[in-house]
Amino acid sequence: MFKKNSIVKAFLFGTSSVSALSVTAVNAQAQQDAQQMQDVERIEITGSRINRTDMETASPVAIIGAEQIAKSGFTSVQEILNVQPTAAGMSLGATSNNGSGGSATVNLRGMGSQRTLVLLNGRRMVSSGTGADSSVDLNTIPVSMIQSIEILKDGASAVYGSDAIAGVVNIITKKDFQGAELKVEASQTDKGDGTSSGFSGLTGFEFAGGNLVLGAQYSNRGEIIQSDRDFVSPGQSSFVPEGTLGGLVPDGEGGFKERDYGYDYTQQSYAQTPNDIYSLFSSFNREIDADTEFNADVMYTRRDSKQQMAPQPAAIDLDTSLLDSKWTEQFADENGNIPEELLYKRRMTDAGPRIFKQQTDTFRASLGVKGYLENDASWDFSATYGRNDSKDQVENSIHAGNMAKSIYANQDLWFSPDPIANSQLVQDGISYVEENEGGNEQFTLAAGYSGVTESDIGYALGVESRYESGYYTPDIITQLGESTAAQQDPTSGNYSVSSAYAEVSVPLSDAFTVEGAARYDDYSTFGGATTWKLGATYRFTDAFMLRSVLATGFRAPSVAELYAGNSGSYDYLSDPWGNAPDPQILVNYTGDENLQPEESDSFTLGAVWEITDGLSTTLDYWKFDISDAISRVDVQNELNQCFAGVQASCDTINVTPEGGLSNLTSALTNIGSQNTSGIDWNVSYAFDRYRFTWDTTYLLEFEQDGVDYTGTIDGNIGGYSEIKSTFMVNADITDNISAQYYAQYIKGMEGNAWGEAFKTDDVIYHNLSASYYLGDEWTFNAGVKNLLDTEPENVPNGNDMDTVPSVYDVIGRTFFVSTTFNF
Repeated sequence: MFKKNSIVKAFLFGTSSVSALSVTAVNAQAQQDAQQMQDVERIEITGSRINRTDMETASPVAIIGAEQIAKSGFTSVQEILNVQPTAAGMSLGATSNNGSGGSATVNLRGMGSQRTLVLLNGRRMVSSGTGADSSVDLNTIPVSMIQSIEILKDGASAVYGSDAIAGVVNIITKKDFQGAELKVEASQTDKGDGTSSGFSGLTGFEFAGGNLVLGAQYSNRGEIIQSDRDFVSPGQSSFVPEGTLGGLVPDGEGGFKERDYGYDYTQQSYAQTPNDIYSLFSSFNREIDADTEFNADVMYTRRDSKQQMAPQPAAIDLDTSLLDSKWTEQFADENGNIPEELLYKRRMTDAGPRIFKQQTDTFRASLGVKGYLENDASWDFSATYGRNDSKDQVENSIHAGNMAKSIYANQDLWFSPDPIANSQLVQDGISYVEENEGGNEQFTLAAGYSGVTESDIGYALGVESRYESGYYTPDIITQLGESTAAQQDPTSGNYSVSSAYAEVSVPLSDAFTVEGAARYDDYSTFGGATTWKLGATYRFTDAFMLRSVLATGFRAPSVAELYAGNSGSYDYLSDPWGNAPDPQILVNYTGDENLQPEESDSFTLGAVWEITDGLSTTLDYWKFDISDAISRVDVQNELNQCFAGVQASCDTINVTPEGGLSNLTSALTNIGSQNTSGIDWNVSYAFDRYRFTWDTTYLLEFEQDGVDYTGTIDGNIGGYSEIKSTFMVNADITDNISAQYYAQYIKGMEGNAWGEAFKTDDVIYHNLSASYYLGDEWTFNAGVKNLLDTEPENVPNGNDMDTVPSVYDVIGRTFFVSTTFNF
């Protein structure tokens, strides 16, 4: 048994839980948790493999408890993490309509979701999007199975290996559960849309000499159309239903005229994307004997998701020699010469909106055995297997080859101002359903040994072996380049890695402890990588401690980065030669099997201080530097340099000195860099029936590839606000009623859209909820998110809805209610 000092108590119950959704529940709950901790000899916490008698480490860790998740009305892991001040940049979620594939991701420090490692009970999760993915789809983890979420906020490659550059999210599931729990929940916006609902069941009982937990969850998220929000201005796309030839629209009299209007694409595009998620999960724990434990957990999640965008914008270069002269004669120059090709563009409203559908199945099973020795050491073995399979479709896609044939054969029909009937499109085989499939697979074997010497030196060492594979097979029409969407090749590949690690914690005195870790990973793709960390804690008094970590890290290139085939993307670029008639220019994206790992250095320095009884604070400075980052060249810069006569730039992007853009290419290379630093500050205060938590991140610097993004926002990289903060008040009004106020603050940012500077204002979102406890069995919870219906800030070059939906709330005021019954 052990007894905690004041700093440990501060760590567990507020100070180091630097989330506004902290582990600080009601005082009675805190005392109960503390007593449970005292009943355990040694524990393992996120960021360390050493089993410890307390939670004091050199690394800052935030803990979000299940009770606070429920009170806040969050129904997905991504929603929980996205409001944390440590989140920045841009991540995928419910409001990502264009290109998300229905996935949800976390982006710590804004360094990219691929640089945040996601664990489930301390073990890796399989990548789980629509195939050959580099990130975990957080939709695969049902909220009802979560006991807590631990967020490690410094680099941890020396402990966990690749991907843990920006930090680690470790999701802890419910175990040793007795009884049964049923929960029903629902939500809807004050506009009457976005109706969502869900239910879950959880039961735990003694089985085969151990504890078996079984659970199931279903959730349904309702859709919201972009044009149903007042702040959304009508879209003005140059792709119009009437079609344009050479930039002119049909005049209805056998000719063409100037276009003086655009197409509003917001009326059919989603602001909130619908999905249905079905999850089954189970865990089993059993003592094989007095010194040996067996544990297992199994999880299966099915996601049916959908996004919707305006009908396909089709662009086809038409051979003028195959067109009647009456359509082309007005495009002749002063010498009567007609261009060999004319660009025909049409918004394919005849076919209907593009409907993207995904069906993903994710399965994960993990088995482990842990033993305890007489010398207070422990050993463990584990095997973890994960697999993700997906099928995705795009309804109302357009076959470019068939469309061109139909145009040549039916010119009067296509060049009339009236949209073509859908039946005609079907007859001509122009509209079709795009069918793609993909998947990811992961298998990990691990063995570890942890102990403590007579001089109280803690240590851990172990080995791991991991296999990763992924693939994505686009529709054959897309592979052949016959779609009006960009051509794309299949992706398929795998790699394996063998690892060994060691970790030590040395108390040099009662006040001063030094920690160290080292790890070696040997990859089948590029060879070996060695990482290390060195940390220290110094306790001046029972109430004040300093902590610091210096570490190196790395990220191995993913399957998609190594083995991705050519994938076309229509990027907004300026052609310095003036050869491109449209601002959206086709760029060929490619991977590279010779990619090397990214390397990083990180440093944290912080203080933990319990100022007085109930009042505590933490202050942590952090800095991350990434070199050899896997990135693509700045195509616009290379175009400009090529135009200026720099042949090396022409060669880099496969452009001729005369401006031939037919093979314009952007390959992945190890040329990128990231440098970011900031300060995390948390204050927690509890007295009587009230608890306050204030959590703030000050961004000092974020620079990527030589560009300073500090305090800026745009639609490509997201938002890097200099100050993000959350404030929470929990109040136990009576023995049966509690209330919570939760606010999120985002400092205004600057940007530049097409040469024009702009600035967003500061934003505060207010949220209220209340809970009523009817005995120990029934709990009723209700609340409102975005109480004042605060609209998102306008971002002229935002990626959707004139803003950046992953930064600002585009849904508006939302009411939620839930009830939980325990028996």
